[in-house]
This record gives sequence, structure tokens and C-alpha cells, in this order.
Amino acid sequence: MITDIIENEEYKNLVCKQVKETIDYLLENNHEFSITANIDGITFNPELPKPIKEQLAKFSLFVLSNYTYTTVGIDDGFISFEAGYGSENFGSVAKIPLHSIFQIVVEESILYINSVATVDKFNKNLEQNSMNVFKNNPNNKKFK
Repeated sequence: MITDIIENEEYKNLVCKQVKETIDYLLENNHEFSITANIDGITFNPELPKPIKEQLAKFSLFVLSNYTYTTVGIDDGFISFEAGYGSENFGSVAKIPLHSIFQIVVEESILYINSVATVDKFNKNLEQNSMNVFKNNPNNKKFK
């Protein structure tokens, strides 16, 4: 069954490698691009104001061009970039797990599609998950 494949950790790692190599290629060849990503796994620094974050669709499009393109970084399984959000152009750095990238788009054509981005168990907020693990450890009760 397809879910046995796309929910498999080994397959997720394979997809992350493919996404990274595709983005590396685009960056090395100076091609601006867009990505559609599952926002469940994305962190923003600073955090987006609630009214702006509520406007984002579960799979949101991020256009990586002009200034934003110059801020793109990719490492440790994440892509990050600075952009302005909402009508106020609120500045924030998005950090997106590579497995959360659903599409890579060049000139309005889909270059890459990643079905792993649709798997909810991989796209929960990673920082929140690690904090819950920390807080649920009985040895860490004094830090709450």
C-alpha cells in the first residue's frame, strides 16, 4: 500500500535527499523558484502574528525571488529564508523541513512533487514535539 511507502522513515530520508539536491542545483545555477510547503512543520522567527498565520493555507506557496532568494540557506534537513508576510510585509525567517516541501516550482511549472509532505506524523511542529518529550521526562519535572 502507498501509505507503507510514504510513511516509511527510510523513504522520507530518500525524499529529503532528492529535495535538497534539486534545490542545491537551482541555487548553484541561479534559478529563482517557488515552493509549496506543509505549514504544520514550519517555524517562523519571529513568530508570525496570529492574523497573518491564520491566512496561510495548509499547503502554502513561498516565492523565492529577489531579496528572499538572496537569503535562502539549506542545511541539516531544512531550508530557510527571510520574507515579508501579509499586507504589512511582516519580516520573518521561515525554517522548513525538507520533507515538508510538497512542490518545487520554476516559472509556474512543477519541477518536483513530494508525497511525503502530506504525511501528518512527519509534519507536526518539531520544536513543540521535542519540548513535550523534554517536559514528559520525569527527571525534568524541576524545569517546568
